[in-house]
Amino acid sequence: MKRLHLHVSVDDLAKSIDFYSVLFGVRPAVEKPDYAKWMLDDPYVNFAISQRGAKAGLDHVGIQVDNTDELDEIKTRLDAADMRIVSQQGATCCYAKSDKHWVVDPSGIAWETYHTLDSAPTFNDVNEHSSSACCTPTVQNLQNVQLVSRKVKS
Repeated sequence: MKRLHLHVSVDDLAKSIDFYSVLFGVRPAVEKPDYAKWMLDDPYVNFAISQRGAKAGLDHVGIQVDNTDELDEIKTRLDAADMRIVSQQGATCCYAKSDKHWVVDPSGIAWETYHTLDSAPTFNDVNEHSSSACCTPTVQNLQNVQLVSRKVKS
C-alpha cells in the first residue's frame, strides 16, 4: 500500500509539533531535536516537519511504499514517461535508511518515491550540521531533472 508523504520546513519545531498534534489529534510517532513525523492512518499520510535552517514551507512531497515491488512499479512508470530520475540506494535521510527515486514536477516541486529499509541514528549521512531541510539531491541534479520533466508529453 502506498502512503502520501509531505515534508515541511518550519521556523519553530516545538510550536509546530504542538500545532500539528492538535490538528491530527495525536503526538508524532518520531520526535528528534530537529525533526518530527506523524504516520497517520486517517488521512493515510506520512507527514514530517524539520527545523534545519531552510526557508519555512513545503520542502518536498512523495509516495512511501511498503516494498521493493511497489517502488519498482513507480520507477517503471517514470522511466516509460522518459522522466529524469535521481536514484539513491540505502540513503540515510530523516533518521531512516531508504531506497528512493526523485523526480521534479513541471512546477519545480521535488517528488520522492521511497521504500524505508530501517531506522538510522542520524538525520542524514552527508553532514549532520547541514542546513538542508531534508536530503533532496543536489540543486544541480534537481535542475537537470526539472528540465527533462518539462519535455514529458501529457
